[in-house]
This record gives sequence, structure tokens and C-alpha cells, in this order.
Amino acid sequence: MKANQELLMIFSQLEREKGIDKDALVEAIEAALVTAAKKVYGSGTDIYARLDQESGRIEIYRRRQVTLQVEDQATQISLLEARQLDPEVMPGDEVESEIDANEFGRIAAQTAKQVIVQKLREAEREMVYNNYSGRVGEIINGIVHGFSRGSIIVDLGKTEAELPPKEQVSRERYKQGDRIKAYILDVKQNAKGPQVILSRTNIDFLIKLFDLEVPEVAEGIVEIRSAAREPGGRSKIAVVSHDPNVDPVGACVGVKGSRVQAVVNELRGERIDIIPWLLDPAIFVSNALSPAQVTRVIINESEKAMEVIVADEELSLAIGKNGQNVRLAARLTGWNITIKSESQAEEEKAARKVAEERAASETQPGGIFDGIPEKVTEALAEAGLADAQSIAAATDEDLLGIPGLGPKTVEKLRERAGTGEGTPKE
Repeated sequence: MKANQELLMIFSQLEREKGIDKDALVEAIEAALVTAAKKVYGSGTDIYARLDQESGRIEIYRRRQVTLQVEDQATQISLLEARQLDPEVMPGDEVESEIDANEFGRIAAQTAKQVIVQKLREAEREMVYNNYSGRVGEIINGIVHGFSRGSIIVDLGKTEAELPPKEQVSRERYKQGDRIKAYILDVKQNAKGPQVILSRTNIDFLIKLFDLEVPEVAEGIVEIRSAAREPGGRSKIAVVSHDPNVDPVGACVGVKGSRVQAVVNELRGERIDIIPWLLDPAIFVSNALSPAQVTRVIINESEKAMEVIVADEELSLAIGKNGQNVRLAARLTGWNITIKSESQAEEEKAARKVAEERAASETQPGGIFDGIPEKVTEALAEAGLADAQSIAAATDEDLLGIPGLGPKTVEKLRERAGTGEGTPKE
């Protein structure tokens, strides 16, 4: 009895220290006892075990069918022997007889021990899986335990987690014993037990950090409507307030930048732009290109594309290093963004005008350039001589300087330009 009470005390201790449910432990013991008994009495024997959680008493019973002639010792019992257990039993009935666990011997006891250990391990794995699978999407703290094939192994206390190479920020370095904060990305069940997968690159890691640092975000007053991130480099978040008295950008920045700086520090210096989320796409995209200043935008609603014009000196700032700024702005807003400087836009505008004028003159019957080789008309256009007015104003020296243009052709152009031939009518 004392030994059984000690067993129950061990159960309680395991439940406290490892969080394994006592009922699971009792089931493990009962299953182990059944396995051990079947080693002695045969695998086909009908045996069950019961552990009383109040007294600690272990009971093992064997069920057999009463028969006049025993053909299978494992499943049958003679009527004479059965009536020693129950005087009223009849052939065809089932009787139960209690088994003394001490009869199992060393081999059976070893088998019971192995089954108990396995069941305990399974119960512990199940406990770990249930605990962490319900925490996917949370941020967790751990300690770097070691490294394996590029992965960082993180000690979470009750289990170990893995931070795979693709979920690591390339410029971050850790050594054994370092504290680390990460996002629980997934929990998988495999042959070795539950595997907790962590991430420091996931976009939700950034959002959850703001959730931790900004009470207004945690309470739902300020919402992070969209976010874009290039881990280790730069991030952008668009925020909106559901309370007119709360400035969403100010709430995320904090007094003297304290809140956003806390996030930046955790991300090891990753730059973060915080902008207000707006319904007006032009203003939203312009803000998303911060710190660059936008001059004007041209919107193509059907293709959800936007041409953004900036001052010449702002072009590199708007595009960002290796295109990072415009790339993040496009992902943040959902618009396809093309950046152009003022001078580029003007050059393209002038080129379009020349092309339009040339096309108009070429399509008009009896146009001023009828019969003139295409290469010559292109050279004239490049020289700014694309219509009758410009031809009339040009000197002979200007016209004769055009490759392929001789005196007779110049005279012909002069005549056409002088009569207004080929010039659109008012």
C-alpha cells in the first residue's frame, strides 16, 4: 500500500513539474500493466487493469469464457475452476479473476517500465504540442541553446524551438546563451515530437512588436491597416485611428520617438516609416514614398498604376537604395508605382508632342512632308522642324544642314510652308 501511495505522489509531482495530466499517467500505468500481463498469459488474453487514484491500489483482471472442455487456455476456463470463483456461473458465461502483479517476473516488469516511459513521453509531447499550437501568432522569449545546419535552436523552457535560416535576418548574429525574441510561426508534429518553428523575418513579427509597445494598437484604437517589410533593412506601416482624438502616427511614434525606437532596437536598427492610411490614393502613395517629396501624380485607375513625378534632386531619395523605397511603397499601398523626375517627365512630354505632330502631318493628304524620305523627316523632327510654321521660320542654312535634304527639296518645303499646305485648318 505504501508503495502505491508513493506512486500517486510521483504522479502529482510530474503533473506539477511537467504539466502532464494525472489521468494520462494513470492510463499509461494501466496500459503498461496490461502489456506486461499479456507477456505472461498470451497476447490473445482479455486483460484489463485499474489503478484506484484514491488508495493507489492496482488491480489486474483476466476475463475468460466458461466452457465444459477447455481448448484455449488464454481465453477459456473450465466450469469446475470457474465455480470456485463464482458458484452460480454457467457454461458460456464470462468470469473475471484477479492477477497478482508480482507473478510477472523481471521481463514483464521491464516491459511495463518501457511502456510507462513511452506513455509518459507521448503525454509530454502532446502537452507541449497543445500548449504551443494554441500560441501560433504570438511573440515568445527564449535563450539560444545551439546551432544545427544553419538553424538556431532556442530553449523555450519546456521545449526547444527552431529558427530556420530563411526566418533569420541575414545581418543578425547570435551566440549560445543570448536572449532572443521571435514570432511563433508554426507548430508541427513529427516522429521526434512537436517542432516549434520561429521567425524574425515575418511581417507579423513587426506588427506584433507594435502591439506590445503601443497600448492604442493593443486596444484596437489604432489599427495597422497595411505593412511592408524588407527584414534588416526597412519597413513601412500604414496606420489609422478609430478615435478622432487619437493621432495614429503620434501614438506609434511615442514621446520623443520612444515607442518606435523600442521596435527599432528589437529589430537591430531596421528603419521604420509610419504613415497615415488614407482613402485618397494619390495622397496615400505620396506619403508612402516618404521621405521623398512628390510634385504630382498621374493615376491609371483601370490598371491600378500611378506615375509619380518628383523634383530632379528627389529622384534617388524616392526610388531608394536598390529601389527599396518605391518597392516598399508599392507593396504597402497596393499600387504599381513608376517614379520620374521633372526633367524626365518634360522630355517625355516634348517627345510625345513631336511624335503626335509628325503623325498628324504624315496622315494629312498633301502634307508638307509628302514624298520626303522618313529618315529626313525624323531628322527634321529632331531639329525641331516638325511643321509648316517651323519650316517657314527656319533659315536655308538650318534646312540644308539636315542630312539628306538638298536645295530642291528645301525649295519644295519652302513653297509648301509659304502656302500653308499641309497645315491643319482652323
